[in-house]
Amino acid sequence: MAYVISSDCVACGQCEPECPVSAISKGDTTYVIDAEKCVDCGKCADVCPVSAISQQ
Repeated sequence: MAYVISSDCVACGQCEPECPVSAISKGDTTYVIDAEKCVDCGKCADVCPVSAISQQ
């Protein structure tokens, strides 16, 4: 199951460099995770300061 970023995202950018497969990118107002690339490692969720990232 891929991780997803909720609307609670504050677009701080801390998650993007943590992704080992570059599945995270800046969207219009928040960051987004490409479910096709996500390898379900959870590194992004570990660094999110507002707990906006969870498993789908």
